[in-house]
Amino acid sequence: MEKTYNPTSIEKALYQRWEEAGYFKPHGDTSKDAYSIMIPPPNVTGSLHMGHAFQDTIMDTLIRCERMKGKNTLWQVGTDHAGIATQMVVERKIAAEEGKTKHDYGRDAFIDKIWEWKGQSGGTITKQLRRLGASVDWDRERFTMDDGLSNAVQEVFVRLFEEDLIYRGKRLVNWDPKLQTAISDVEVENQDKKGHMWHFRYPLADGVKTAEGNDHIIVATTRPETMLGDTGVAVNPEDPRYKDLIGKEIILPIVDRRIPIVGDEHADMEKGTGCVKITPAHDFNDYEVGKRHSLPMINILTFTADIRDRAEVFTTNGEPSDVYSAELPEKYHGMERYAARKAIVAEFEALGLLDEIKDHDLTLPIGDRGGVVIEPMLTDQWYVRTAPLAQPAIEAVENGDIKFVPKQYENMYFSWMRDVQDWCISRQLWWGHRIPAWYDNDGNVYVGRTEEEVREKNNLAPVVVLRQDNDVLDTWFSSALWTFGTQGWPEQTDALKVFHPSDTLVTGFDIIFFWVARMIMMTMHFIKDEDGKPQVPFKTVYVTGLIRDENGDKMSKSKGNVLDPIDMIDGIDLESLVAKRTGNMMQPKLAQKIEKNTRKAFENGIEPYGTDALRFTLAAMASTGRDINWDMKRLEGYRNFCNKLWNASRYVLMNTEDQDCGFAAGSNVEYSLADKWIESQFQLAAKDFNGHISNFRLDMAANTLYEFIWNQFCDWYLELTKPVLWKGTEAQQRGTRRTLITVLEKTLRLAHPVIPYITESIWQSVKPMVEGVEGDTIMLQELPQYDDSQFDADALADIEWVKSFITSIRNLRAEYDIAPSKPLDVMLKAADEKDAARLNANQQVLIALAKLESIRVLDAGEETPACATALVEKSELMIPMAGLIDKDAELARLDKEIAKAQGEIKRIDGKLNNQGFVAKAPEAVVAKEREKLDGYKEALVKLEEQKATIAAL
Repeated sequence: MEKTYNPTSIEKALYQRWEEAGYFKPHGDTSKDAYSIMIPPPNVTGSLHMGHAFQDTIMDTLIRCERMKGKNTLWQVGTDHAGIATQMVVERKIAAEEGKTKHDYGRDAFIDKIWEWKGQSGGTITKQLRRLGASVDWDRERFTMDDGLSNAVQEVFVRLFEEDLIYRGKRLVNWDPKLQTAISDVEVENQDKKGHMWHFRYPLADGVKTAEGNDHIIVATTRPETMLGDTGVAVNPEDPRYKDLIGKEIILPIVDRRIPIVGDEHADMEKGTGCVKITPAHDFNDYEVGKRHSLPMINILTFTADIRDRAEVFTTNGEPSDVYSAELPEKYHGMERYAARKAIVAEFEALGLLDEIKDHDLTLPIGDRGGVVIEPMLTDQWYVRTAPLAQPAIEAVENGDIKFVPKQYENMYFSWMRDVQDWCISRQLWWGHRIPAWYDNDGNVYVGRTEEEVREKNNLAPVVVLRQDNDVLDTWFSSALWTFGTQGWPEQTDALKVFHPSDTLVTGFDIIFFWVARMIMMTMHFIKDEDGKPQVPFKTVYVTGLIRDENGDKMSKSKGNVLDPIDMIDGIDLESLVAKRTGNMMQPKLAQKIEKNTRKAFENGIEPYGTDALRFTLAAMASTGRDINWDMKRLEGYRNFCNKLWNASRYVLMNTEDQDCGFAAGSNVEYSLADKWIESQFQLAAKDFNGHISNFRLDMAANTLYEFIWNQFCDWYLELTKPVLWKGTEAQQRGTRRTLITVLEKTLRLAHPVIPYITESIWQSVKPMVEGVEGDTIMLQELPQYDDSQFDADALADIEWVKSFITSIRNLRAEYDIAPSKPLDVMLKAADEKDAARLNANQQVLIALAKLESIRVLDAGEETPACATALVEKSELMIPMAGLIDKDAELARLDKEIAKAQGEIKRIDGKLNNQGFVAKAPEAVVAKEREKLDGYKEALVKLEEQKATIAAL
């Protein structure tokens, strides 16, 4: 092993060796249990972010654990074609490089251009997955637009259509005016903005008056331009001000349209004016009100969100209607929506119908790709009838076939699924799975796998001209087939039989409905077991929290708090730092911190922080379901942890290489108490680690590793071996060497799923020395399990006593300022014969590690001089203090410490007794002050006890 732990020097080469050797593949022995995870396919346009790193670390830890248990494991990898994102990337590219648009190319040539881009630049995230150590089967890598998955998507669409579970209809959707496509709710970001609420007077028709004698009612709106499409006004049927107006009409200003007043609970009597304008074609809530009251729908906007020259008028069912005129005022024709807003407000004011304008806090829906305000738009789209698909999916969770971890996310799942709405699956893009539907010149629609199949199935003559639907399917439609489509469906492949259902899905709570629920619905509809029972796509859904910055804020480029996991692994060069600062992607302080660490590391010949440190940090923070505030200090701490393991392994190797470790037949081997203790501690660690992994508590599993490796193995056991290795008999030395190397080897295997690189690297040096260890890689070795035969409860208790003894000596040295190197005479007032026996059996270790001159058990009734004392369980440890310290100097020092503590107590007491401070300060600040006060009071008690002891000398 190299003297210095340098993660970069080992990680890239190791991964390449693993991949080339095929260690990530299923072993293919179907007599053994299978275990599979389907990776949530990242966008082909994407790059690894902290959320990916977090979830991929969890998945890789799980798959490595199951692989080491001997299971036939598959971690299925692949990427999503990301319809909108990918099309935007290539459109920007051809605009910048060629000054062209997609229309200059035409559909087919533009799609060829996208495939060309994918071949050259679409693999960034898969390269980064390798850097993270993801042990996926790369030979099975899939892409949602590859031939196999495209075939599966087409098959599902056709079958659902034939079962009347897919239909085409005119309904309201989220519309991105910039991209000119429908988008899903998950692609909409709600942003809080300052805006206005306009109050308009709508004149009552036919001389009708309100209860207050007014000839108008007042409606309030944040979108004045939509009034051109109003087809009703809603009031609450219980509102005494307006209930007598229900059934009457108003004259809509500007367009002179008579529209009814309807009674609907959507109108809140306590909110605004109590009167709500209803525009069914331009507002989701209004759309529902319109359906309840059979109000016509009037679309006033083009797909670019400009005012139309002529409106589109439809019935509630979306059929063309002439109930209202399609005429719109000529001056608004072609006007951009916000320009129209200003002009309409001005016209209302000119007509004397603008009542008032109020400041108003808005929540605006912004398209996450186009970056513009989304418009609810009435369009013809394809839909899936989800209600029939939802019921089996609900039952699968109710009866435990699918479990959510944490369990409370089942409630979120149920709330969505029990009120499920039909799913809009069409998108107005070129890149994606083109909808397998064809139209003739009469508007008839035919669905089939190919145009030839459509013609044959419908007996269409060759002269009938058909054109294929221009729309493509929602990306979520293809990803809903991910668990079975990746395994070769609709063919009944061996992979489907072995690896489906998959075992664990790791995902975020924000896509439980958009992806998780839809996968469950689609899988249960199309995949059945041998008895015809619907199969679930996975047995467990492990829901992770979000990775937030150190302040708890969501990471985003606009905030400049985004962290790149690769920067965490390899450090970041100055040129990249400048680019990220310039692009406002990283806060200056954060960039400076990373730069400082990188410079320091480069000066020392290493690169921070390494994959293993990042993975261990993410695992240690993975408390189920909770958001995680990223902490660079923890990353630094776990980098130190990896370094500690490296150095401890070097100590083991230096004391065992070319030495007799007692593996030869007939070797005389004697195990020390410490040897038996560390073996028992390892058994407890193995038991806890496996239990935590089974319960998806990776944080507790990581903490188990940390506690055992750092505190038990490195800090205590290695120290306890030194007296044996220096002064023990040959048999004792053989026993300790054997324990050192075997426990290290098992520890590396236990830690491997979380920190794969460092464990593999060290294991390669360790394995030749351990009898019975064979194989080329640690990842195919057995994951250690608890072995009761190797557990010695007495050894555990005895060494804990020894540790308590040594710790007490060290604490007393610190309390009384006694040099660590000064030998001490120590006495023990034993509580029983067992403690006396413990002291006598471990004298060599205690003298060596506690730096003692002598140690003995006091006789019964023996008088003792003034001593510093401490309890070791029930026994009393005593150190005669005469001659150890300068009494006067120590008393003077203690007086200063006491005065300082008293001063702090007085200061904090004053602050907490100040009602102004307590009332105004945040609760956390007040709590912190109380905590500090308690600490100083405890310290004062100890200082006064020390002073009394010293004064008695």
